[in-house]
This record gives sequence, C-alpha cells and structure tokens, in this order.
Amino acid sequence: MDETLQRMGETITKALGASVTGFAMVRGELTVTVNAADIVKVARFLRDDPACLFKCIIDVTAIDWPGREKRFDVVYHLLSPRINQRVRVKAEVGEAESIASLIDIYRGADWFEREVYDLYGVLFTGHPDMRRILTDYGFEGHPLRKDFPLTGFVEVRYDDEQKRVVYDPVRLAQEFRNFDFLSPWEGTDYILPGDEKAGQAAVKSEAKSEGKGEGKSEIKSEAKSEAKS
Repeated sequence: MDETLQRMGETITKALGASVTGFAMVRGELTVTVNAADIVKVARFLRDDPACLFKCIIDVTAIDWPGREKRFDVVYHLLSPRINQRVRVKAEVGEAESIASLIDIYRGADWFEREVYDLYGVLFTGHPDMRRILTDYGFEGHPLRKDFPLTGFVEVRYDDEQKRVVYDPVRLAQEFRNFDFLSPWEGTDYILPGDEKAGQAAVKSEAKSEGKGEGKSEIKSEAKSEAKS
C-alpha cells in the first residue's frame, strides 16, 4: 500500500506542478501540501482524474499554529472508493486570509467548512451560508484557537426573574489550584495539613517503644543479679 500511495503522490505532484508544494508518507498515510490559492484546482483534479477518483470528502478541519506567519493549516481528508485509498490535503492560510470553498466540488463540504469557520475563524469564500454551526448565536471568539481561554468568556444560566436563559461573565468559584505531579512513591516536598499530627504521633510511638525497651533491659539485669547472688 505504501508503494501505491507513493506513486500516487508522485503522480499528483507531476500533474499539478506548482500548485503542489510537496507530499509526504507518514505512518502509511499520504499527505499532499498545496497552495491555498489553487485548492479548487487541486480538488477537482483529485475528484476527476482516473488515477485518483477521490469522490468522497470525509472531513475538513484545521490546525492552529499561533507563532507561524500563516497561522492555520486547513486540512481535507478525501476517500477514493474506486481504488480504496485516502489522501490528506493541507493548505496554509493566514489569520487575515480566506480560502475558496469546495462546496461546488464536494457538496458534503458544506457543514465541515462552517465548523472550521466556527471553531477556528477561517473564512471560506464562495460558501452560500457561512454561519456558525456549533456555538450559540452571538458567541464571541473561536474556541479551538490556542489563544482562546479554557474557561471561555461567558457562562450560561437560567434566570428565574427574567424567565429566560442569560449570559454572564465567567466567575470561577475558586482559584486555579497548583497540583504536584511528583511520583506518589517519592512524596511531596511540602507538609500537608495534618501531617504535623502524624509526625507527633510517630515521635510518641518511638518514645514509648524506647521506654519499653529500657524497662525490659532493667528487669533482665535485675533478674541476672538476683540469680548470681
């Protein structure tokens, strides 16, 4: 299978020329990197070319790289039922840039592209209904961006007085706690509440055991002296 995908990667690269910036085989999977401006051309070739026939779009997602100039990788997963192979197509898109929609080539890309827009903020030009699909109306931000706070900005609750759902700024019931992830066999460097009592109990038990030991030794010595006399 690796040889088949390797030949397919070479075929795609040769046929599309400058539209493809490279391909790679990782863990038995073919990933083709393309220019975002040529995504429609690439998708049409992968769907229609007899050597490919990737008729099914499995998924569209994205990867966020905040420190990179072109922040997002838009990732497409395609399936060819005819040759029973899959291919991953990646295109780099900047935060202020957009990428063409594939809805005219793959009708199934409709909700996938809306999901990427909702969660990452990537815009798909030519999409007929570029609205959020998972978050609520009026939601601020894009939850899967790496700079989005884990707690979000607002929390939802039902207001008994207004008889409706309302949004409030997030208020944490307690501050974030710092956890010590050392090995439980090694223990922690700090003293937990109550440990001082355990220490006192250990000292008392040692003192008792020492006292008992001394008492026994005195009795034995007395018994020996009486026996000698």
